Amino acid sequence: MINSISTRDARFTLNCGEGVDSVHRDPVYSYAVTLLHAENGHTGSGLAFTLGAGNDSVCRLIDELAQRLVGRDIEDLMAGWGAFQRTLADHPQLRWLGPHKGAVHLALASITNACFDLWAKSRGAPLWKLLLDLAPEQVVALLDLSYLEDALTSAEALAILNDAIPSRSLRAGVLSDGYPGYDTSIGWFEYGDAQIADNARRAVDNGFTAMKLKVGSQDQARDLRRAHLLRETVGPDVRLMFDANQQWSLPASITMCRKLAEVEPFWIEEPTHPDDILGHQTLARSIAPTAIALGEHVPNRVVFKNYLQAAAVEYVQVDAVRVAGVSEFLAVSLLARKFGKPVAPHVGDMGQIHQHLAQDL
Repeated sequence: MINSISTRDARFTLNCGEGVDSVHRDPVYSYAVTLLHAENGHTGSGLAFTLGAGNDSVCRLIDELAQRLVGRDIEDLMAGWGAFQRTLADHPQLRWLGPHKGAVHLALASITNACFDLWAKSRGAPLWKLLLDLAPEQVVALLDLSYLEDALTSAEALAILNDAIPSRSLRAGVLSDGYPGYDTSIGWFEYGDAQIADNARRAVDNGFTAMKLKVGSQDQARDLRRAHLLRETVGPDVRLMFDANQQWSLPASITMCRKLAEVEPFWIEEPTHPDDILGHQTLARSIAPTAIALGEHVPNRVVFKNYLQAAAVEYVQVDAVRVAGVSEFLAVSLLARKFGKPVAPHVGDMGQIHQHLAQDL
């Protein structure tokens, strides 16, 4: 049983230049932490990610939303988590602050992740194993699929999960061999050309076969110079990704994505405003076959649904510390599977939770 709830406002100052992109120039990597204290001695820890200012506001919203968890048994709670989570998301007053986005949704992410952590600890299993051991019906019961009925019904989600069971053994190698990753730290926005080249060579020496460069300069020639420098440094066989962090307008996105195509990017990430779904649809049609990746600033399953329906995204970067936690991450992953699009989680500098979830995709 959950006896009490507390929060922690955790902030970590970065070294000069680290974490900086074309829009977010002064990041402080921060976590609004939910702590669920259970009578069995376990503490469930959940996180939502911010860049500093406002982290305390998310913690206050956690305190407000999470009180309904006190006195609840974690097994009973998780048996119908999808329905219960919807009641939290539809708080009769706090919903007005979203709905289902912004600080109130980040608070829900932290709470949800704490519940999954407490559940896994209570069962004595890592999160990935807990999820894989659930029957498909139990997984579906974890999900709030409201507003998705036109794209993904409960019956379709159940069918996707059942269909994946026979091939599970084929994916078991990830437990011992891992899975591909890419290095973002080589190319933060304010790094100089020489530092980028040195970082890229070091990443290749360390075994990376993919890496990402921050773009979105006011001087487009700077972006193109750095992109060509990176390609020349690592050669033709390394995958390159470019991330504009929403900096460009749609016309600028079309121009820059076409020019960046010269260095054969694996994807271009967050080219324009994340709410502009039709803009991304236009862009995707204009720059094909160059792929668009996004999700870092997509707040909920409904917006992901619209992106997928509009064929406006190729790589789905849903983040479990940005949407409403593990359960909404799973709902978006099932949506992506329905539409045949791969999931490459954005980690929100919280890669550990996504390592668990990647085992289950």
